[in-house]
Amino acid sequence: MFHIVSTSNEINEVVKIARDIWTEYYPPIIGIDQVEYMLENYHSKDAITNEITRDNYAYYLIKDKNRIIGYIGIQLKGDYLFLSKIYIQSSERGNGVGKASMNFIKDLAQKNKMNRISLTVNKNNTESIAAYYRLGFIKTGDICVDIGGGYEMDDIQMELNLP
Repeated sequence: MFHIVSTSNEINEVVKIARDIWTEYYPPIIGIDQVEYMLENYHSKDAITNEITRDNYAYYLIKDKNRIIGYIGIQLKGDYLFLSKIYIQSSERGNGVGKASMNFIKDLAQKNKMNRISLTVNKNNTESIAAYYRLGFIKTGDICVDIGGGYEMDDIQMELNLP
């Protein structure tokens, strides 16, 4: 179900699924202009390639029977795993894919001797925030970052402590 992204073609698959998911889900939350900005600056082939090759990120395609239904981006940082990206197609939400993905991420963290998972989520993304709470995450703070182009990422920080 989870396939490490390691080739140029696989990065292209991440870029394609990112566009599908972001243009459907995020316009009501951040507007289409910021969605396009985010896709160009954070979910483009160059951005993902740089994160993998320079910033110790790993990306995983989420597949169901050879169909790509989402993707994950993580970064190992000191004693914790930073969950940078977890996106699942709307048609697959509510089917246990998110929970299976989080179990996969927890396993990655534990295999790498990490004691927690950290993430940021847009403060207006109430569906995702509720899902993270159900999975045991707690809010640890607020963060607002100028990302250029006249846009900000106005997020909450969340963490999940691991046994």
